[in-house]
Amino acid sequence: MFPTGNRIDMVDVPGLGAIEATLINAGNPTIFVDAELLGLEGTELQPDINGDAKLLALAEAVRSRGAVAMGLAKTAEEATTRRPGTPKLAFVAKPAPYTASDGRKVEAASIDLLARIFSMGVLHHAMTGTGAVALAAAAAIPGTVVSRLHPLERGSPRTAACASAIPRAR
Repeated sequence: MFPTGNRIDMVDVPGLGAIEATLINAGNPTIFVDAELLGLEGTELQPDINGDAKLLALAEAVRSRGAVAMGLAKTAEEATTRRPGTPKLAFVAKPAPYTASDGRKVEAASIDLLARIFSMGVLHHAMTGTGAVALAAAAAIPGTVVSRLHPLERGSPRTAACASAIPRAR
């Protein structure tokens, strides 16, 4: 599940330095980082990110170096040119209120964490299905970037919110 054997790895990224990341193979190979490392809050929607070439390049720098650390590519350049689809890069953050892509207001109290995922070089409109599998696995395992944001109590459900997610019923 963890290709390096670690629940958190340090990945050296130009412009950021060494950053903490969870590299996991569940659903699809996925890299999880704290949103703050990318200068984000976790509430961003596609228009906030996909028009920002500098941010997209930074996200690709993280993703491509994570691919190398996961053994999926020999170099970051190879990961970018020959393997743009995986691993996915996701960023997570503590709950915060936000407006979903359909205009709904989502309150922080209705979710356990925020998660967004990049796919093919841009922020995806929703959490991908395989990204949700990776998110659930990383959330359930202590010591990952995801689980330390909101430790899972044994037997309790977890609700993650993404741009088009429906908050849990109260």
